[in-house]
Amino acid sequence: MKKVGFIGIGIMGKSMVRNLMKAGFEVAVYTRTKEKAEDVIAEGAAWCEDVKTCAAGRDAVITIVGYPKDVEEVYFGDDGIIANADPGTFLIDMTTTSPKLAVRIYEDAAKAGLKALDAPVTGGDTGAREGTLTILAGGDEADFNACMPLFEAMGKNIKYEGKAGNGQHTKMCNQIAIAGAISGVCEAMVYAKASGLDVAQMVDSIGTGAAGSAQLKTVAPRILVGDFDPGFFIRHFIKDMKLASEEAENAGVHLGVLDYVLSMYEDMEAQGKGSLGTQALVQYYQW
Repeated sequence: MKKVGFIGIGIMGKSMVRNLMKAGFEVAVYTRTKEKAEDVIAEGAAWCEDVKTCAAGRDAVITIVGYPKDVEEVYFGDDGIIANADPGTFLIDMTTTSPKLAVRIYEDAAKAGLKALDAPVTGGDTGAREGTLTILAGGDEADFNACMPLFEAMGKNIKYEGKAGNGQHTKMCNQIAIAGAISGVCEAMVYAKASGLDVAQMVDSIGTGAAGSAQLKTVAPRILVGDFDPGFFIRHFIKDMKLASEEAENAGVHLGVLDYVLSMYEDMEAQGKGSLGTQALVQYYQW
């Protein structure tokens, strides 16, 4: 496996492309706005003018785009990946999207002689940059194993979750847990400030105890210095939480914390803050 097509050069995708090239893969890229890819093109990635060119003649095609509608756009139709990838190509969607859509891609790909995996990631911009992403894969296990060199170039905690769609279901669990954790961090900091505590000292004090978490470790320092730049956009987290809420409803469970955190983020997006990082939730409390 040598030739890789990569579609979606955003905050995450750009770093993932760099790590694939560092690992020796020949990477061809496509994104709707070429300017976003200029730096990785300068570093050695080949530019493709459209999706079908990026899909044809590759050993694997990786996608990490914004929304389910974007996933549908790049995979289906005469100009999509499935119609243009060579038989035997591995298709790896690393977007967080609907488990049902992941199954549809898997089934349509199989009919075309292609091998599809849903492999959403977690770890944010830092994990993408450092090549330490957690990768949650669903699909056929033999295909997962065959794609391990690709996964190892981009991540460290690489897990096979079972059949097609299970990678996305596991990512839903991740986003549900993050929603509760990040809101807890923000509320603890808001309470500490209102109570007259040294907020930085409070964060340090509880960080090694039972309240310690990845969110406390990554979110709190950014809040303390007023850094609300996106490692992960609020608008994208809203998309993920909506997917998780819909899947929970389909499974017959009500997730009250998730739905409340979603409503807070939706209020922030309505205020024009959808392009801030998720840590900006603290602003909901007039931080």
